[in-house]
Amino acid sequence: MTQIEHTISDNQHFDPRHSQRRFRLALTDLGETTLLPAILQRMQTLAPHVELEVVPLEIEKINSWFDNKSVDAVVCSRDIMAPSMGRKAIIEERYVCLLSKQHPRIQKTLDMETFTQEHHVVISPSSGHSLAEDILKTHDISRKVSAVVPHFSALPRILENSELLAILPQQIAQIFARAASLQICELPFDVPNVEVTLYWPRHADDSSAQEWFRQTLIEAIAPGHENNGPPGAG
Repeated sequence: MTQIEHTISDNQHFDPRHSQRRFRLALTDLGETTLLPAILQRMQTLAPHVELEVVPLEIEKINSWFDNKSVDAVVCSRDIMAPSMGRKAIIEERYVCLLSKQHPRIQKTLDMETFTQEHHVVISPSSGHSLAEDILKTHDISRKVSAVVPHFSALPRILENSELLAILPQQIAQIFARAASLQICELPFDVPNVEVTLYWPRHADDSSAQEWFRQTLIEAIAPGHENNGPPGAG
């Protein structure tokens, strides 16, 4: 009953400085690596007693999560359209190629012939990052795939100790390149930029706690964009 009373109070008037509410956010492993540190820092600054629970993103479950109110928000690069969801594009990301600095045949530049002749490690489509793979299929570009892995976090050690190539978003590629002996090359084909989007259930639009949570996510992920209008504008 106490938790219910706190929830009702938060929905009517949310005070982040004193609230002990728990928010649940769904992220990919990529989102955990690139976005979560800034999100946690922002939330700790504004709401030191609020708890954030991060759950692994499962694209096919988003609708049911929102319907049963088990998740408050989702951040991902997959384009999801549903009338029951609010959405706002937060940042744009681009894809690059990542490989070992000691690669015997590639240094700094990558042409299409080399790209198709080399062996690759691919991230499973369930990660939500399949745009580059879709472009390759559209243009009937084939390549040699040696491994398919479910998580981006496996890439640094795989690439550093092999001659494999991987396609991934630039932001995480830069983090991996700083932490390991890896280099970034431009892809030899065009891939449109992808939007990283915040999704939330429409039934939460009238909750002051949910509105605060969405705005805090936007401010943490894309500093300087918090004044571009209300979260529902996207």
